[in-house]
Amino acid sequence: MAETPDRKRATLARVAERAGVSVMTASYTYNRPDRVSEAARAKVLAAAEELGYAGPHPSARSLRRGSTLTIGVVLGEQLSYAFDDPAAVTFLAGVADVCAARGFGVTLLPITGAPEDVARITDAAVDGFVVWTTADDDPVLPAVRATKRPAVVHGGTPLRGLGGVTIDNRAAARAIGAVAFAGADRPAILSQPLTRDRVAGIVGAGDVGTVLFPVTRERLAGYRDALEGTGRSWAEVPVAVCARNDVAEAEQAATALLTGPEPPDAIAAMSDQQAAGVLRAAAAVGRAVPEELAVTGWDDAPLAERLGLTTVRQSLRDQGAACASIALGRRAKAVTATWSVVTRSSTRG
Repeated sequence: MAETPDRKRATLARVAERAGVSVMTASYTYNRPDRVSEAARAKVLAAAEELGYAGPHPSARSLRRGSTLTIGVVLGEQLSYAFDDPAAVTFLAGVADVCAARGFGVTLLPITGAPEDVARITDAAVDGFVVWTTADDDPVLPAVRATKRPAVVHGGTPLRGLGGVTIDNRAAARAIGAVAFAGADRPAILSQPLTRDRVAGIVGAGDVGTVLFPVTRERLAGYRDALEGTGRSWAEVPVAVCARNDVAEAEQAATALLTGPEPPDAIAAMSDQQAAGVLRAAAAVGRAVPEELAVTGWDDAPLAERLGLTTVRQSLRDQGAACASIALGRRAKAVTATWSVVTRSSTRG
């Protein structure tokens, strides 16, 4: 049914006129109801219903109060990653904890390398940004900084004007690597992506080249420290690069390593999800853990304890909360989070 002329031209001023109150009273009915009597409020709402007025546009409300009451989380992944990846889910829960306590919402901004990525940042109606899973050369980083809104990068290289939350990934990798590679003759690494093109495959550690994901780069450096500390050659270590933090993909990569001409007797994985894939592959090819194959993970997710994984413990939920606090301008801009090594039955000794 076609709208009546009244419904097409419904404005707050017309609502006020119909209700017999001032425009300010009509406005307060929606934005400051505590300052309007019940009688006046009833008149305004009745007039709005009659005229088909749905209330002030949310954008107009945001302009008046100078805030959208929303934080934008920039994901260097497809949108589904926020719901499928356990690490992302835990991190976002920490962001949500802080936002809920402050009366803020969360807007997810997926970044996939498409031409519209920068525009998605520029046009986002948010008060601040939390950037998760990004590379040094990602164009969204200067786009975030150009908005002049509070922003923080998780796990990445802090840029001028942006906050940062991370652990010392190199030190943690050095520590977990020392456990993973103890007594090993043929160590290997299961890696997160090296660059934004996310090319998967097996390469030599000496061929890794420029790694643009800071977390991956720092962890590889830490594993190298652990190996070179024992006098072994880093260049000969195979690195299986996975495009995603996915158990099935990790299982496939580990199977390729374990069925190759020189199967490893230790694999350090950059996540518990990846390590779970390694354990599946080991079982499928009949390699006993840890006697024939030592395996380590990262994050100490709930499945790590179930699987008996030796891993790096960190609280991604606490880190998400710290990021949200920085993006809301309520915390110092730099946070170095704590970590520890948890030793379980997947490693020797």
